[in-house]
Amino acid sequence: MHEWIWTYEGYDPARERLREALCTLGNGYFATRGAAPECTADDTHYPGTYAAGCYNRLTSIVAGRQVENEDMVNLPNWLPLRFRLYRLAGDAAWFTPDSSALAEHRQSLDLRAGTLERTMRYVAEDGRALTVRQLRLVHMADPHLAVLRTQFTAEGWSGDIEVEAALDGGVTNSGVARYRELNGSHLVHVNAGDGEPDTMWLRCRTTTSDIRIGMAARTVADEPTDEERARTAHEPLRAVQFLRLTLPGGVTRTVDKTVALHTSRDAAISDPLHAAVGRVDRAPGFEALLESHRAAWRQLWRRGELDVPGEAGSILRLHLFHVLQTLSPHTADLDVGVPARGLHGEAYRGHIFWDELFVLPYLNLHFPEVSRALLMYRYRRLEQARVLARDAGHIGAMYPWQSGSDGREETQELHLNPRSGRWLPDHSRLQHHVGSAIAYNVWQYCEASGDAEFLHTKGAEMLTQIARFWAGFAQYDKQLERYRIRGVVGPDEYHEAYPGSCLPGLDDNAYTNVTAVWVLARALEVVRELPEPRRRELYERIGLDRGELARWEEVSRRMYVPFHDGVISQFHGYGDLEELDWDGLRARHGDIRRLDRVLEAENDTVNRYQASKQADVLMLGYLFSPAELSGLFRRLGHELDEETWHRTVDYYLKRTSHGSTLSGLVHGWVLARVRREDAWTYVREALEGDIADLQGGTTEEGIHLGAMAGTLDLVQRGLTGMETRGGALWFDPVHSPQLAEYGFSVRYHGHWGVRVRMRPGELHIGVPASDGGPIDVRLPDRTVSVEPGGSRLLMLPDDGHRPSP
Repeated sequence: MHEWIWTYEGYDPARERLREALCTLGNGYFATRGAAPECTADDTHYPGTYAAGCYNRLTSIVAGRQVENEDMVNLPNWLPLRFRLYRLAGDAAWFTPDSSALAEHRQSLDLRAGTLERTMRYVAEDGRALTVRQLRLVHMADPHLAVLRTQFTAEGWSGDIEVEAALDGGVTNSGVARYRELNGSHLVHVNAGDGEPDTMWLRCRTTTSDIRIGMAARTVADEPTDEERARTAHEPLRAVQFLRLTLPGGVTRTVDKTVALHTSRDAAISDPLHAAVGRVDRAPGFEALLESHRAAWRQLWRRGELDVPGEAGSILRLHLFHVLQTLSPHTADLDVGVPARGLHGEAYRGHIFWDELFVLPYLNLHFPEVSRALLMYRYRRLEQARVLARDAGHIGAMYPWQSGSDGREETQELHLNPRSGRWLPDHSRLQHHVGSAIAYNVWQYCEASGDAEFLHTKGAEMLTQIARFWAGFAQYDKQLERYRIRGVVGPDEYHEAYPGSCLPGLDDNAYTNVTAVWVLARALEVVRELPEPRRRELYERIGLDRGELARWEEVSRRMYVPFHDGVISQFHGYGDLEELDWDGLRARHGDIRRLDRVLEAENDTVNRYQASKQADVLMLGYLFSPAELSGLFRRLGHELDEETWHRTVDYYLKRTSHGSTLSGLVHGWVLARVRREDAWTYVREALEGDIADLQGGTTEEGIHLGAMAGTLDLVQRGLTGMETRGGALWFDPVHSPQLAEYGFSVRYHGHWGVRVRMRPGELHIGVPASDGGPIDVRLPDRTVSVEPGGSRLLMLPDDGHRPSP
């Protein structure tokens, strides 16, 4: 493994789908899995192409019930290109990696260049050997283009080969096994035809959302082809072109397939098909496209600079690569959110959950225009969030747990347990903490970017409507003399109800309650600090008054947070649950990360036990610095001292199955400041979660974007203790022996390329020359100012370790 190149030697059918996900290429507008162009979808291969924000709704019958789901649509497959020896009498078999003719196979993902290369050697039954090299890219400069170059070399023989290139509209959404009982046929009215010479096209539309899709391909060879050697033979669902090439012995022949994709969601077009055909006709040749593509990637790597040595650095570059392929500067022009599994597969149906909570902190400091666009996705759906709240009998904005095209609640009502084969009720829509995550993202973006205009308008409106929801949702308990939030599900997700209860939901999830307090306090701060004209506009627009603000103040100071046995309770009553026999369960099942499925298959439920998928109490230590978290608890009348926090961390470490890729990330982040000797175990799990498919078959359905971005942020903010608040950059580093030295650059308040370099006991800050003012850098024991064009080497006392709350 080179630090910029991920190489897979040999062909492994059992891991092919995993490699397809990890070798996905994209540009923020669309992405295509790293599937073999010679193969169609089967149990081994799954070609998939997904355009950001392209959803469609279908109805299925599940367990005797009619179920409606909205999915990110698998678009027509532009990859197909297969080849075989040409015979005048009879057809030879097509070469595929699954055939016995395959002798060698190598696949390399070049992160720096954004290209995927495949090299294969086939030996036919008659002994003739054919070497094939393919290079593909999804263009980062022109987001509507993709290119596949295929080169053929005959070893020791001369003769003809036949090449078939196609655009396949017969695809369905079938990439996730547990969804296959659901309707996956999203495309209708598939038509194929010819354009200019060497060009073919395909058009179709989605069944319900009525998104029109146009795709065109120009396929050319480096030797002249006449009508006898180049022809089209379109099929009902496929545009097909055949080429016959002559291969002199030892001479390489090249076929370039350039593809353009447009949908009716695009701006500044009339018809997607017309736009696609026009774009592919105007597209330059392969070499020019490759150079402009590489130039675009060079710019991205400069803006996202991350210098971490060794294996960890290689994995972090892969993570950043996939983040940028899903959320690139092209995303800033789109109305899309953060799909939890990227544009890499169909898991979670391409829905948007809370994953921007883990993604935006990185983007804020490198690509703030992308962060702003992702927040605009939420702002445009603020009215729908208010409708959801009103329909549920509440006020303010209640954002859905799963969002898609228009912001309605997309969480399914049933989910399948693959272990038991049973369809079960799904209550995860009760995860109302997603609203707090959105508020947190608004605040973090504005602090990092200095975008006061957004904070004073759209950001303030989102914050206040979310605060309004929490203040109205909380109920006063006279006995406790506290406000309580009842009937919710926390980030843990394994606990959806109390044992034996027929009603879903839990009371006083600590994470939910504390983050609601943070939202209320932050909304009050924003309203009070708004310039007078902006404050007046906000009051008029949302009907805010001083009485409501007084309610927010009261709720934010008298929210109930449960404790038991000297630790923060995950929710009220958590300490009364039974202890789980972890050793016995592991002895019976081995991997029990998905504890909910394991126990349900035994006709049991996690609801009975003190066990977590991910310890959501510890999420508080992930979101908030020790000082801020202590301040929130003091606001509520609690003293969260270091001993209590350490005891809480230890308590949940023993009771967590890590059934989420985010769990290792959060635990590594928290332990870096509590028990650093144990932190790297969890950090490494977060790093390897997808490349090693630690969740057991989930990565092939799409990478985990939040975990990937979170590992980048672990280096950027977690280990450095970097915060953007109060108009300054705050640092409180903690030393990690496994990452003794690393560096990165950030964009902060208009300063491009502020360089940060960490060494044991040292922090180096460099500010590029600009017209901006100096940057204040605050350490636990002092504040320094760094002028544009200057740098400072700061010595860190006591190894840079800071205590927890």
